Amino acid sequence: MSRWNHQGAQRKGVGVAELPSDRRYTDQHEWARQEGRRVTVGITDFAQDQLGDIVFVGLPAAGTDVQAGAPLGEVESTKSVSDIYSPVTGTVVEANGDLDDSPELVNSDPYGKGWLVIIEPAEDGALEGLMSAEDYGRAIEET
Repeated sequence: MSRWNHQGAQRKGVGVAELPSDRRYTDQHEWARQEGRRVTVGITDFAQDQLGDIVFVGLPAAGTDVQAGAPLGEVESTKSVSDIYSPVTGTVVEANGDLDDSPELVNSDPYGKGWLVIIEPAEDGALEGLMSAEDYGRAIEET
């Protein structure tokens, strides 16, 4: 069962055209973008819209090992507190320190300045099991 109200996709008109195609997506509404050997992670525009105004982001420190599908942090909004799930297994090499003072960046720029962490994956091909933008767009529209 998902933690999000999928009807928001239809209200907001989220579609494949609005989803960056240079990243992969999870069914828990995180995105992952491969950059060389590292993977940048954030939450989708759909997720931030469902959460509402984000007031706090709790992220792991550099050097923290994370497991694919396991919580790696949390976001607190005016509506709720929600876990952020790691899309890959590996080691956090950087957390977005800008979110300490400006957590609202996750709302205003979820695919840019609102990124959450950078992970060094434990294995090559870490993103292979994740959804394309097209598949993710269909998933949130069909639910």
